[in-house]
Amino acid sequence: MSRATTTLPGDPPGGRRAVAVWSIGVAVYFVAVIFRTSLGVAGLDAADRFQVNASALSTFSILQLLVYAGMQIPVGLLVDRLGTKKVLCIGAVLFTAGQLGFAFSPSYGTALASRALLGCGDAMTFISVLRLGTRWFPARRGPFVAQLAGLVGMAGNLVSTLVLARLLHGLGWTPAFAGSALAGVVVLVLTLLFLKDHPEGHEPAPFPHQGAAYVRRQIAEAWREPGTRLGMWVHFTTQFPAMVFLLLWGLPFLVQAQGLSRATAGELLTLVVLSNMVVGLVYGQVVARHHAARLPLALGTVAATALMWALTLAWPGEHAPMALLLVLCVVLGACGPASMLGFDFARPANPPERQGTASGITNMGGFIASMTTLFAVGVLLDATGDDYSVAFCAVFVLQALGLSQILRLRGRAVRRERERLVASRVETVHVPAA
Repeated sequence: MSRATTTLPGDPPGGRRAVAVWSIGVAVYFVAVIFRTSLGVAGLDAADRFQVNASALSTFSILQLLVYAGMQIPVGLLVDRLGTKKVLCIGAVLFTAGQLGFAFSPSYGTALASRALLGCGDAMTFISVLRLGTRWFPARRGPFVAQLAGLVGMAGNLVSTLVLARLLHGLGWTPAFAGSALAGVVVLVLTLLFLKDHPEGHEPAPFPHQGAAYVRRQIAEAWREPGTRLGMWVHFTTQFPAMVFLLLWGLPFLVQAQGLSRATAGELLTLVVLSNMVVGLVYGQVVARHHAARLPLALGTVAATALMWALTLAWPGEHAPMALLLVLCVVLGACGPASMLGFDFARPANPPERQGTASGITNMGGFIASMTTLFAVGVLLDATGDDYSVAFCAVFVLQALGLSQILRLRGRAVRRERERLVASRVETVHVPAA
């Protein structure tokens, strides 16, 4: 008789040192999210500062997300080839320069360029943190570690909502944005001094890189896996409703369409972030214990989000009641954790040397959806005279598209994952029973 060990050969040990190193990487991501979401609390101020309409205002976030989404596959390839530390350092330099540029931008054009630079640096953070987690923690902890990284990122959003908003209104545009850029310098120094790509004795096997041929092979092999594509569409369908709300249109919607004060609207945005953090912990623990819960959680989040938006937008009165807005914000908080489930489909579908590329493909999904919705809402607002009930209907179109693809791919992805699991069991170390 024999029994299989619960740890696969070569599994990283985890432990305190793993937590310490991983925390440095997460700190870089935390600061990147602060910078990414800073426009969400400054949207109305930006419109006044640069004298732009809704469509032009949405271009800030659209360009930032366009750069972010376009960088995902290149960043994934860079992480697979260069390692986490180098990519995180490059990212920290770029997003810090972008935040500083935004602080001192004298015109709409230079501000756009600064947001694009910020998006480029931001794009290098999350995939690097995911890779860092797989290199330092056992595979069984993967879902929880990934959700925890997302939770810390949402804490960065909370800093934007609570701290940066107050600095902006207390100190003014340039001091607030320039002062926040100092956080980027701090995490860059920490990364240079203390971050390591992997624990000693767990170096990745050498993998030949052959220029363009390597790039094509990495992308093609990752895309060929149904789990990668399913992960991308899960990310696409779940992430964008909250991203659009927090990144730009939530504050104007609550103030202009719902008649709330800025203070009250800020509190509701904070509720979205707090809900995200709580739900992220729950989803991470559930999926770590019950792997089959991934798809039901994702589909349930999509259904709940669609229902709450439908009730809010179709409310017969002039303004939706506060109770409904509270529930809407709580439900939107589940979108981020649900999007993280996409990586739990892509991760087991790809070998370690392809994790960065697969994560990049997955991460593109939600940001492409967010970018599309940001643009659609801005155009519809201008076309309808700021009718948010019409503009936010764009949410349902993107959800329907993503849901159709999830349902199409789920069977193939589950079958393929089951085949891989059976193959891995054959390779599992067996220890004779005492």
